Amino acid sequence: MAATARLEIRVRPDSKTRLERAAALVQISVSEFVRTAAEDRAEQILREHDTQTTVPAEFFDDLLTSLDAPAQPNAALTRAVLRARGLVGT
Repeated sequence: MAATARLEIRVRPDSKTRLERAAALVQISVSEFVRTAAEDRAEQILREHDTQTTVPAEFFDDLLTSLDAPAQPNAALTRAVLRARGLVGT
């Protein structure tokens, strides 16, 4: 798809010089350099956001409490352990 939308930004003169120098080193236009850098950063942030799960603090505290508590095997788990021991021969 052709790039048709405009996005204008203001930068300090020293930043512009650095962007121009970096773009020249990789032999692309400053516009292309800034656009791809911004798109890459946006993609990274969106990917991080999409992989994080946010839960209420109370839920998180309850989860940590449960994980710290001693294991309480239920009947199904006990049967599974006994069956596994029979298969392994211990």
